[in-house]
Amino acid sequence: MYRYDDYDQTIVRQRINDFRDAVERRLSGHLSEEEFKLIRQMNGVYLQLHAYMLRVAVPYGSLDSRQMHKLAHIARTYDKGYGHFTTRQNIQYNWPALRDMPDILEELAAVDMHAIQTSGNLIRNVTADPYAGAAAEELADPRPYAELIRQWSTLHPEFSFLPRKFKIAVNASATDRAAVKFHDIGLQLKNDPQQGRGFSVVVGGGMGRTPFVGPILRDFVPEAQILTYLEAVLRSYNELGRRDNAFKARIKILVHELGKEAFSEMVEQEFARLLPTADDLPTVELARIRSQFITPTFDQLPDQDADYEQALKTDDAFAHWVAVNVVPHKQPGYAIANISLKPYGGIPGDISADQMDLVADLAQTVGHDEIRATHAQNLVLPHVRKRDLYTVWQALDKAGLATANLDRASDIIACPGLDYCVLANARSIPIAQEISKRFAAKGREDLIGELKIKISGCINACGHHHAGHIGILGVDRKGEEMYQLTLGGSGAEDASIGQITGRGFDEAGIVDAVDTVVDTYLGQRKTDETFLETYRRLGPAPFKEALYGTA
Repeated sequence: MYRYDDYDQTIVRQRINDFRDAVERRLSGHLSEEEFKLIRQMNGVYLQLHAYMLRVAVPYGSLDSRQMHKLAHIARTYDKGYGHFTTRQNIQYNWPALRDMPDILEELAAVDMHAIQTSGNLIRNVTADPYAGAAAEELADPRPYAELIRQWSTLHPEFSFLPRKFKIAVNASATDRAAVKFHDIGLQLKNDPQQGRGFSVVVGGGMGRTPFVGPILRDFVPEAQILTYLEAVLRSYNELGRRDNAFKARIKILVHELGKEAFSEMVEQEFARLLPTADDLPTVELARIRSQFITPTFDQLPDQDADYEQALKTDDAFAHWVAVNVVPHKQPGYAIANISLKPYGGIPGDISADQMDLVADLAQTVGHDEIRATHAQNLVLPHVRKRDLYTVWQALDKAGLATANLDRASDIIACPGLDYCVLANARSIPIAQEISKRFAAKGREDLIGELKIKISGCINACGHHHAGHIGILGVDRKGEEMYQLTLGGSGAEDASIGQITGRGFDEAGIVDAVDTVVDTYLGQRKTDETFLETYRRLGPAPFKEALYGTA
């Protein structure tokens, strides 16, 4: 975990004082809602359909037990007893009163948290692999790089009023768990035999109204030059990005319209101009930031544990959870435990205050005091001794947090949709709940295997439907909620955009349509073939025929 220093704390405290004054002026009527909008957005406060919403930053998804306990306290004291984890590894509260917002921010600051830059046309929360520091295959822990970018970009005067919001992700494993190709900038750590450590830089990815898999703008940028290169990209975008049309303001549109080569040439010119004046600040700062991270001291253990192996043999439910939700750790005798926030029929990403407290207690007692939020709206205990996994599972099971469905059909990503969001055209949550129930029958998800379903309530694609193996987009058709189906998307290292199958479905029809697609896959797949592999082999034709019949 990164530990705040005096400088971090001073920035956060000053920001809270400024915001408290703005809230008082809004409540007294001295500021109109329109005048207040920019101020609240830069402090993570949204105005939703029914109430204000607060989005709390969880940089690169990392939390400790005291922070999670504080989030639970806020849920009980200022909200309705729960929070909602998002696809940017943040948490949001849907019902706090505006008058309480400064007090909530004070509570957060007491545990080194804030809501700065979780909204607005600026650089948002920097995300990273939720298995960072634990994954067996990673080149290095990507979180110090994410923290470097976070500190560099926070309240950056040049990049606080960009043409549109800007999202950066960092990944350091061959497996992409950060969806780097769907970000405005995606950084993939790599080692070059001649140049040493650096990054492959993806620019211009994104979802929303016009989805793009981002192209690699530069195959290698040395580690010491990465901030300078990011500055060159952002300056080029800030100068030429559209400000007259919000639908065409993202960097993906600029890269697409100019062309990768032309945009790359502009960036390279700016990069060359900046390099002579750049110093070793990133190297020095990276060393300082790394020194601020508390690295777990792992026990020296054999990779096998007799009690753990016995529990696997005697408790089938535990063994199933391990097979689905637990993945290998780089340290012998340890494992990475995924906590699903997707109970069958539940609301994806929601977690109660009591459940937050339980996860915090488990992290503190058996998890080296670390918790991660994932962009799939789940949680992770990244450092658990294998001998403690049975205890962890028993506690999770009692609390309703032991659903064994990681990357399965019921592990659905869904935005809040029309139940909360002022931008939504259709509800996402009820659709996710009904689809989830369809796959609750024992053994059905094991038969299907990996299947990522993602649901968005509007074209802004906060539910990442474009990257779903099965994607669902809610639309408004003459006042009726309808749902468009896409197939074949992926947010991983093999990134692809799902293809629209055809005409949309109503609320009942879309749930049946998902069933039809899954049944078609099961009938067409080869041995051990995943849904995505089957779809890519066959193409859309057999799925369309099953959905709509022959033309």
